[in-house]
Amino acid sequence: MQHYHYIFTGTGLAALLTVREMVQHPFYRDKKILLLDTDAKKTNDRTWCFWDEKKQFENIQHKAWEAAVFADTGFERRFAMAPYTYRMMRGLDFYQRTFQELENHSNITIVQEKVVDFQELGNHCLVKTENQSFTCNFIFNSIFNPERLMAQKKFPLVHQHFIGWFVQTETPVFTPDCATFMDFSVPQKGNTRFMYVLPTSEKEALMEYTLFSANLLPREEYESEIKAYLERLGITAYTITETEQGNIPMTCYPFWKHNSERILHIGSAGGWTKASTGYTFKNALKKSKALVNFLPQNNDLRKFHKINRFWFYDLLLIDILYQKNEVGSSIFASMFRQGKVATIFKFLDEETTFLEDLNIILRCPKTLFIKALIRRLF
Repeated sequence: MQHYHYIFTGTGLAALLTVREMVQHPFYRDKKILLLDTDAKKTNDRTWCFWDEKKQFENIQHKAWEAAVFADTGFERRFAMAPYTYRMMRGLDFYQRTFQELENHSNITIVQEKVVDFQELGNHCLVKTENQSFTCNFIFNSIFNPERLMAQKKFPLVHQHFIGWFVQTETPVFTPDCATFMDFSVPQKGNTRFMYVLPTSEKEALMEYTLFSANLLPREEYESEIKAYLERLGITAYTITETEQGNIPMTCYPFWKHNSERILHIGSAGGWTKASTGYTFKNALKKSKALVNFLPQNNDLRKFHKINRFWFYDLLLIDILYQKNEVGSSIFASMFRQGKVATIFKFLDEETTFLEDLNIILRCPKTLFIKALIRRLF
C-alpha cells in the first residue's frame, strides 16, 4: 500500500489551486502528493470569472475587461474596473496549463479512479478507490456531500443557478471592452434574476441568465429568457456555439465543523465559495494560499478555519434572499447606484476596514437587515 504525505480526493478548482501553490513553496519539494479523481479534466466544463489587481493568471485568461455595466429597472451605470481587471478563464485552459506544470514535478502522482471511502485512523489516514487503497498523513477532500447541508434548517441554502449561451451574431452588436456585470432590468418574477453578458468580440459573447433563489427552473425558462434578452438588444440572427449550465451553493453552513485533525474539506465541500455572491475562483485562490502557508507550522487541520465578520454579513444576506427572494435586486442596486465600485469589490473580497464596511452596509435597505439580525439573535 503506497503512502503519501497529502492526498487530494477530487481535482476540482480548490485542489488544483492548492497544488499549484504547493509546487512553488520549498516546504513541499520532498512531499509525496496524490491527486485522485474519475474526471480527466479534458473538456471545457465551466467558465470562471473574477476581478483581480494582479496579473498571475493573465497568461491563461480567455478575455479581460477594464469596464463593466450594472443595471436595474430605472438606471444603468457604466464604470471603470480600476484598480481591478475583470478576467474570464475557461476551465479547459486552466486544467491544461495546471496539469502541464504538475508534470514537471516527480513528487506529484495523478490517478484517475473513483474515491469510494476515506477516513482518519489515528496517526494516519486511509483512502479507498474502486481498485486500490492508499495511506497518507493528511487528506484534502473536495467531494461535495449535500446530505449534511440538506439535513439541517439553521443555515438556509440559496442556489446560484444559470444557463449560458455562447452566441455568435451575423453583425457587430457587442461592445467588446465592457462586460455587463449584472442587469436586473429583466423581469424578476418574485426572485433575484439578472443577465450577465461577457462580450469577447463585436460578434461574440457569453449570455448567461442567472438566479439567486431557493428553487431551480425548467431548462426552457432559462433559455426563453436569454432569447427575450437577445431580442431586446435587437439581435435576431445568431448562432449558439456552446452552452454551459451551473448550480453553485450559496450558504453559510459551517462545513468546517466536519474537519478533523487530518482531514480538511476544501472547495464547495469546505464552504470555500463566497456565500453572498457565489463567486468561487477568487475565494478559493485566497484559501489555497492560506492553506499552503498554514501547513508547515500546523499539524491539526481543525485550526485552519477562522470565522470573520464577513461570514456574518453573508449570513444575514442569505437569510434575506431565502426569506424574501424578490428584494435581491434592490440590495445590489443600492450598493452600485452611487457607491465607489473599487470599494465594493474590495468589500466582496473581504479586504475592507470596518468603516468601509459601514459605508457600504448603510447604503443597503436597513429594515431588511435589521429584521434579519433580530431573527438571528432571537
